[in-house]
Amino acid sequence: MSLAHGCDLVWSPEIIDKKIVQTTRIVNSQLNTVDYVIDQPIKSKKHGDSVKRSVVFRTSHAHERGNLIFQLGSADPTVAVDAALKVIDDVDGIDLNCGCPKPFSTHAGMGAALLSTPDLLCSILKALVEKVGKPKNKPISCKIRMLDTLESTTSLVEQICATGITNLTIHCRTRDMRNRQDPRWMYLPTLIPLVKSKGISVVINGNLQSRTDILNMRKVLNDEEIGGMIAEAAECNPSVFSATPQNAKKTVLEFLDLCTKFQPENLANIKFMILNLVPGKSKYYMKFAHSRTLEDFHKVADEMKDDDSDLVNKFLVKDCQKQLVLTQEEYTDFINKERPDEMKYALSRKPGDPDRGDIIKKQEQEAAVARKRAREAEEEQANKKPKAVTCN
Repeated sequence: MSLAHGCDLVWSPEIIDKKIVQTTRIVNSQLNTVDYVIDQPIKSKKHGDSVKRSVVFRTSHAHERGNLIFQLGSADPTVAVDAALKVIDDVDGIDLNCGCPKPFSTHAGMGAALLSTPDLLCSILKALVEKVGKPKNKPISCKIRMLDTLESTTSLVEQICATGITNLTIHCRTRDMRNRQDPRWMYLPTLIPLVKSKGISVVINGNLQSRTDILNMRKVLNDEEIGGMIAEAAECNPSVFSATPQNAKKTVLEFLDLCTKFQPENLANIKFMILNLVPGKSKYYMKFAHSRTLEDFHKVADEMKDDDSDLVNKFLVKDCQKQLVLTQEEYTDFINKERPDEMKYALSRKPGDPDRGDIIKKQEQEAAVARKRAREAEEEQANKKPKAVTCN
């Protein structure tokens, strides 16, 4: 869906190397897709023996060929190569995830844990470049987070750039930071020229909201060649790559049609994604949440289709995980006025400077205190006024 709205490249979710190597590749003629599946035998005295088929990875060549990067989770060069070779003919590049801070990835030494083991990280990248990228003529890339200091981040980037990768994505938060916190851009004026000097392209990630955001980012950083990766904002509106994004209603209806066509069996994923697309205070949010079948989802969508009064007619935004529901005018102001100022602050801030959210919260608290003091002063002044006395 993002590709249909102007996105150049899409990344798969992070898929663990040991998981993908267990799969079997099949051509799904019913959906016209290529599926990587695991068949698990199920024994049941009541219902008899059966096989449960799980789809680990699915791609549609008709829609994604030339634009799909497979995001790999790995902590072992050998297994990483085996996994990449398994899927490489159905994708357009392999990206090693070195930025995910979630326990499912880091507990096994993958994701952001690789930032603490740079030698292992680089050995995986070198193996992928030499044994997959070069023989298959496909790009190998990786995504990292910033380290705590410019010096340590620069050292890591220099090591990574020597592995032969073609692209580096920089998530402008540290391993310990979460998406509710503002990204840090103050290291980018040093890191971007360093990466580009090695002939490697650069993509910036971290709270980017739209296509306009990426264009504004290029202006703020004075670089027209860098790319932008949009994650959370695209999860709540895949049309943000367009110059004219859709409102929530149109996004939900289009997304549900795609799910019906390409992923009808995975109701859990459908529900998870639709609940990301619908404003939490919309009356349709709970209706979708209570849906149990594909027919239920379509019934709610049909009801929503002709409703011009609900919040789904507005634009849904996630700004550092804070959900905003905006009118067209408010959305335009947010993208064209507020966001460039936020970028300038991200670029100018120093280590230890407060997050923008903390600044706003402090300003709100100070304003509340000022209002309280003003009220108290008015009450005190009123109590000081002389009372009228009547003389007989």
